[in-house]
Amino acid sequence: MRIALIAHDGKKADMVHFLSGFKNELHQKDVQLFATGTTGSHIEKAGFQVTKLLSGPLGGDAQIAAMAAQKELDLVIFFRDPLDKHPHEPDVQMLMRICDVHNIPLATNPAAADLIFKFITIKP
Repeated sequence: MRIALIAHDGKKADMVHFLSGFKNELHQKDVQLFATGTTGSHIEKAGFQVTKLLSGPLGGDAQIAAMAAQKELDLVIFFRDPLDKHPHEPDVQMLMRICDVHNIPLATNPAAADLIFKFITIKP
């Protein structure tokens, strides 16, 4: 299972908290984590092994979209902050569109990610 992780600045702590709830399962399964730069640093500090890409505004969102388009990802989790403006919003929209076009599951909040993890990612 190859999972991309992205979180806007106001949601990075939520991402780490979410992943921490599945720490044992993620370490026991054959799961590869990919993340945009700063999000990846937070995830790494929490004890996860993650491949860090560029920061989102510097092209990390586009890198993850390219991976999705090439079928190199099985799931994208993007904790978006809908109450804040983001200068790289076109990249965010492009990533979401690519996930839809290529039928890649996309969770944009902890509740959706939790359901996906419970029924897809962490199945025995």
